[in-house]
Amino acid sequence: MKILYFCTTWGQKMSGWQDFFAGAVANGYQGVETDLPAEGERDEFMEGLDQYGLKFIAQHWETADADPQLHKANYEERLRSLSELKPLFINSHTGRDFFSHEQNCGVLDIAEKVTRDTGIKIVHETHRSRFAYAAHVTRQFLQERPELRLTLDVSHWCAVAESLLQDQPEAIDLAIKHTAHIHARVGFPQGPQVADPSILEYADALAFHLNCWDKVVENYKGEVLTITPEFGPVPYMPPNQSPDKQSQNNLYIMDLLKNRYQLNQS
Repeated sequence: MKILYFCTTWGQKMSGWQDFFAGAVANGYQGVETDLPAEGERDEFMEGLDQYGLKFIAQHWETADADPQLHKANYEERLRSLSELKPLFINSHTGRDFFSHEQNCGVLDIAEKVTRDTGIKIVHETHRSRFAYAAHVTRQFLQERPELRLTLDVSHWCAVAESLLQDQPEAIDLAIKHTAHIHARVGFPQGPQVADPSILEYADALAFHLNCWDKVVENYKGEVLTITPEFGPVPYMPPNQSPDKQSQNNLYIMDLLKNRYQLNQS
């Protein structure tokens, strides 16, 4: 199995695409994860990917309509626009936490339809405010829809549950079996992002996340596993930290995982 690491544009793309791509390559990433580029930038974006030899994961997060019918229409439109760029797959913030189970299933049906029509796989991120906002809720969807594949960002579930999920091992293990992509950020019981994953105060939180990621790597059946270190900017990051701290945390996690999983690389 090969593991590829992707650089998020969230909080880290501060100027044009050329500068971002050059920085990603210099820092050791093999690809980028981003939402839909502005229409006037799409040719530059696609040409830059080819120039720098970078792979591309598309990210959908924008659809937030409270009306389920409008939500589904806008969600489908966004997914189809992303599919036209031919990413490896689309990582999707799907549904809403306050939608009924049936309404969220309707949104998931849209994702399946787009995949059938375009051939682009859609994986669903475990994210606050979305259908997969908590471990126990996601477990029910996975039991009912075994075809679902997840982007595992377990940091969100720590914040929702105000714990390191010690009392939900079955839900965590089921999610791991359905994981197709990892967002490698370290959360803790009071939030989705620790200030610095390298310090002793967050050792337990880091150990929990590493254990989850270890199990994904151990269980993964595909040829290539993708990981995006995804520490975010303010307000995820405390406002008194240097702006460079976001990228430093992401590079720390990437280097840690590259060293940890080097025996799993081919």
